[in-house]
Amino acid sequence: MAGRGPVLVINAGSSSVKYAVFDAGPAELASGMVEVGAGGAAQQRRVKDHARALGLILDELAARGLSLPVLAAAAHRVVHGGTRLTAPRRITPGVLEEIRACIPLAPLHNPNNLAAIEALAGLAPDLPQFASFDTAFHATNPEVARRYPLPDREDAAGIRRYGFHGLSYAGLVQQLPEISRSPLPRRLLAMHLGNGASLCAIVEGRSVATTMGYSPLDGLTMGTRAGSIDGNAVLRMVARHGAARTGQILNHESGLLALGGSADMRELAASDSPRAVFAIEHFCHWALHHAGAMIMAMGGLDAVAFTGGIGENDAAVRRRIMAGLEWLGLAADGRANAQGRARLHVEESKVEAWIVPAREELVIARDALALLNRA
Repeated sequence: MAGRGPVLVINAGSSSVKYAVFDAGPAELASGMVEVGAGGAAQQRRVKDHARALGLILDELAARGLSLPVLAAAAHRVVHGGTRLTAPRRITPGVLEEIRACIPLAPLHNPNNLAAIEALAGLAPDLPQFASFDTAFHATNPEVARRYPLPDREDAAGIRRYGFHGLSYAGLVQQLPEISRSPLPRRLLAMHLGNGASLCAIVEGRSVATTMGYSPLDGLTMGTRAGSIDGNAVLRMVARHGAARTGQILNHESGLLALGGSADMRELAASDSPRAVFAIEHFCHWALHHAGAMIMAMGGLDAVAFTGGIGENDAAVRRRIMAGLEWLGLAADGRANAQGRARLHVEESKVEAWIVPAREELVIARDALALLNRA
């Protein structure tokens, strides 16, 4: 019976806790967000810490008839599972310690994920909790794609490629056959384009390569992140600014913000300034640059799928990227792209192109329900 009740999905960040509730379908029953920390707008929706955020969420759900006794489980997005947590897991003391051990790999994310798990355990100690890991989808990458050419001691210390946006890509793999009403393309280039951006090479539903590496900083030009940059350039910046300041620059002051003056692609698209135009060109150039590596990792291309805030909503960026893939046989449907339809290619195209909405919360709910039903 437990697997038939609703599942509460939690996505805890440093400044907010997002939530959604799914029935056993799974269909979404409720969703929302509570801000965490001091200051800012919407004070009635802002609380001091994750424990208070979870308390407010549970109160809101109870008012909608979704009180704790009704819930079958809670399920969390955890950013980093390291090399050991490569599949969804029920949260036990041992799993908690594994998540804690990954804090050095994701110091900005895993502590917040842990705070929400522990806060909910304090409020509802009998409620089963599960975790889905953003890095897990890429555990199928071959070792040659995951290993940096560093001494063994560095690899043993965890300095290797992990990849991120895995829950988004898992959802894309699940949804595309439902959208296209066809089997999943064998060689699929998935593009998660948003403030954080990455690509993933997916062969027969499994990740074989991705652009993010040790951290979400690597790969494409992003909203405020630099993307790929020469290690010696980073060392020179460290010599000039120190490690902490360099980290701030690379993660929060670079990317579209540095090039165009805004991290928001919508603001850049609305501007005719040379800086804004260049920033968009830079974003698309490096998306195609990295796409070449992903296509080579798959040995060809059968389909491309766009997801994420930019991927789903920016027709101009999609048009530029699809134009760069024409040589592979992609024939885009310009009208469909301008209208944001799911199918972006014409009938005679040798390569398919699709828009797939990002549904990470749905993936997490499905993971928890599967584990509940298995138990």
